[in-house]
Amino acid sequence: MPATHVVTNQAPALVDHDLAEQPVVLEAMARAHAGYALDDLHEIGRQAGSAEVADLADRAEAHPPQLRTHDRFGNRVDEVDYDPAYHELMRRAVGFGLHGAPWADTSPNPHLVRAAKMSVWGPTDAGHLCPISMTYAVVPALRADADLAARYEPLLTAPVYDPGLRNPLSKAGLIAGMSMTEKQGGSDVRANTTTAVPIGDGTYRITGHKWFTSAPMSDVFLVLAQAPGGLSCFFVPRVLPDGSRNPFALQRLKDKLGNRSNASGEVEYENTIGWLVGDEGRGVRTIIEMVNLTRLDCTLGSATSMRTGVMTAAHHAAHRSAFGLTLIDQPLMRNVIADLAVEAEASTVVALWLAEVTDRAVAGDDEADALRRIALAVSKYYVCKRGPAHAAESLECLGGNGYVEESRMPRLYREAPLMSVWEGSGNVAALDVLRAIVRQPETLDVFFAEVESGRGQSAALDAAIDRLRHRFADIDDAGAAQFAARQIVGEMALVLQGSLLHRHGHPAVAEAFSATRLGAVRGDVFGALPAGLDIATILDRVTPKIG
Repeated sequence: MPATHVVTNQAPALVDHDLAEQPVVLEAMARAHAGYALDDLHEIGRQAGSAEVADLADRAEAHPPQLRTHDRFGNRVDEVDYDPAYHELMRRAVGFGLHGAPWADTSPNPHLVRAAKMSVWGPTDAGHLCPISMTYAVVPALRADADLAARYEPLLTAPVYDPGLRNPLSKAGLIAGMSMTEKQGGSDVRANTTTAVPIGDGTYRITGHKWFTSAPMSDVFLVLAQAPGGLSCFFVPRVLPDGSRNPFALQRLKDKLGNRSNASGEVEYENTIGWLVGDEGRGVRTIIEMVNLTRLDCTLGSATSMRTGVMTAAHHAAHRSAFGLTLIDQPLMRNVIADLAVEAEASTVVALWLAEVTDRAVAGDDEADALRRIALAVSKYYVCKRGPAHAAESLECLGGNGYVEESRMPRLYREAPLMSVWEGSGNVAALDVLRAIVRQPETLDVFFAEVESGRGQSAALDAAIDRLRHRFADIDDAGAAQFAARQIVGEMALVLQGSLLHRHGHPAVAEAFSATRLGAVRGDVFGALPAGLDIATILDRVTPKIG
């Protein structure tokens, strides 16, 4: 072989390692006394870190789903064909219980355990996790109708992936989606024009156009439409109980920025049969629990993406040399990667903590429910907003190697903005925090009670809590509050993350966070850690251990 063809100074492939071996995830499990789930978590981690699953993800991404509107005879079929690799990823994710399984799980902290598993499996492929997340989130909303829940919930929580359009009640397991957004309204779902007309037998005929419907090959959907009593929520199966197709015309698939492995499409409803979920006119209230849970997964997804990015950057830097030193030994590169690690850990700590709070709220804890209401919106805004910048910096750590598709970093970069757009863009999430404070003042009380639990751990944290209290005390005009909403909510997010890190995180990470996120203005650049921090420990926590 010619000497020029000998490959040197390249990092080995980051495969065949246990993705569950991440201290920030294992520490969250330990705090929740969830050791009973560690064997399952590590099995997921070994599969997620395997070359086999990496190949499945690459194939699912390289062969996007294809829309078939008609069969060869001219009949409408409205099918989406996926690569077999996508179906295998779905099969594993459902088998791991990442979908609706927590709602049927009587073990302690099922939502935290599910979040930890999602966090470990998440680096494989973002696309298939969209229907997995929606299936998880649909269950509590469906419980607004006891009869529908009794019939369909066991199938939404069953650990069986059963693709193909058939009578849903004849299948071994179901996947669910939601169909809310319309082209004229976007986040303003009350502007929806899709109509639902009762036909006297307990069902409604739904007519209208939905601008975004992700995973349109799901078995059942929650759909928002205007009924005689106002905007309402409906349960819509792709196939009716008698085996006939429910009108569900796929107009086109979206050519979107992010992942290619999952389909998103426009759907035309024309006299489509649906069952009312909840009361007429209460559609937003009915579906809000689904939105809360998908917001949880948005936060978790961004945190997982950050950990994936910095883990890849740390692995590359540990094996690549330049100017006589390994990259990880170059002082500025150490600063950048450690700073990326601090951001990723802070985001992961708050995301897994939100899953713990969800467990308490689901169990009937009203204070936890109020805390979740505000903390979810705060964290969804901030963590998801930080994701794209974090992905860009992680990619840059690999230089030109990070800019080619084979590194998988462009895939991470393209996907990062989705979490901030999905379930309410940055402005929507920030304004939702203000709305919660006005409508439910107790949410701000429980928020401050939570962050105050960290008082005394750090002078920077104490000062940040005081500044935040003064900010709320000084706001006396709704317009001024809205104008500054992003700054207010961003400060809330940082104080919450800082409090959680000082109480539950690693001291080295907490100290670095306080020094750079809660103190003097640092700008938005990564690599601004001051001297004197325990950089070695921070880096060790994110550098993957292979072999």
